[in-house]
Amino acid sequence: MIKTWLFAAPKTRVPKDLLILLAISGLYFLSLSLSNTFVNVFLWKHTKNLIDIGFYNFMIVLFQPVTFLIAGRLAKKIDRVLVLRTGISFLALFFVSVLFLGAHARQFLLLFGGLLGIGYGFYWCAFNVLTFEVTEPETRDFFNGFQGLLTALGGMVGAAAGGWLIAALSDEIGYKIIFALSLLLFGIAVFASFFLKRRPAAGEFAVMRIIGERKRNPNWNAVLNARFFQGLREGTFLFFIGILIFLTTKSEWALGKFALVESGIMLLSYYAVSHFVKPVGRKKAILAGGLLLSASVLLLFAAHGFAFFIAYAVVTAGAYPLLSVPYMSLAYDTIGKGWEAGERRVEYIVVLDLFYNAGRLLSILLFLIVAQAFDPPFIALRYFVMGIGAAPLAMSVFVRRIALTDQPREKALMQPRGIKDGESGSTV
Repeated sequence: MIKTWLFAAPKTRVPKDLLILLAISGLYFLSLSLSNTFVNVFLWKHTKNLIDIGFYNFMIVLFQPVTFLIAGRLAKKIDRVLVLRTGISFLALFFVSVLFLGAHARQFLLLFGGLLGIGYGFYWCAFNVLTFEVTEPETRDFFNGFQGLLTALGGMVGAAAGGWLIAALSDEIGYKIIFALSLLLFGIAVFASFFLKRRPAAGEFAVMRIIGERKRNPNWNAVLNARFFQGLREGTFLFFIGILIFLTTKSEWALGKFALVESGIMLLSYYAVSHFVKPVGRKKAILAGGLLLSASVLLLFAAHGFAFFIAYAVVTAGAYPLLSVPYMSLAYDTIGKGWEAGERRVEYIVVLDLFYNAGRLLSILLFLIVAQAFDPPFIALRYFVMGIGAAPLAMSVFVRRIALTDQPREKALMQPRGIKDGESGSTV
């Protein structure tokens, strides 16, 4: 598997910037999987309030698209590498804040969420554009395959190590160690970014024109609607599942084992999908993935022990690539055939992210309403999770409307990034 997929050498010489960007990506995912898997549990321990956790995640999702817009404009005006470095610096600042404020976390939840959202917005906007610019058709498979390996290994090693450290040491010391390690890894990533070649940019930032393309391009409209429903599911799932696991098991080590199983199965699933799902079968794969993901919420509803969560991890980790890989391929094919795709690649990426985060915002707002309306809220929230857990089926409905022709296309955007979608470092 490793020879034929992850380490398949490209036919042309691999640029130095591509390898540096891979190193930065590996440091990013290792850092987040080491600590961000446990941040919501850490905050829960200090707040004991689901509404507080909901507002924290709401701030992340609120600031991320706003920052993505700002970062997109900057990416067309200044050096993309500076935008990337800014994102990593804000993520490092988040861990500095959590590390030093510790027990006073509840008083600064909105600040924490804002810092993380700003960091994500800058980082992913710059990373997506840089990925397009440092890869060519001959090196893109190598880049995506190797990044998939780094993401999966980061998820497996980081989450398991973080859970073990917290379980082996006292809560306070364990959390401080993993947050300090995350800070160190982000510091190394900032240092590595200085070896990237500077990439100045120019051009008008016309994001409203690309949003308006929905009326002129039905394929683009279908892609964006599907992306919104993807965000509707993930807005709540990316933080609430981890809290459910902790409340059921009372153990961060159990959460670490869950993430270990999830990342391992997902790596195998991505391998299988990348080899066996052909372009002609993309829509069927999306439907199959959507059905499995929607059915998996029944395991959460019936969960009475850790075994149910492991079963959930196996099903969702196997199904998520079946949904996301062909969907993102269709999305980028649609963009590649869109109006001025080459010149407007930054705007297309920004708009795709805006619709995803609009779905996440609505999801968390609904979560907050349910959590506020019911006391205790957990039974009602399980029904709520079942409802939004069916969002992947809506994705498949919109995807069926995409009809790409064989017309000449402009240079395609990069392939889908990494293994996980969403930036909370939590479960799929």
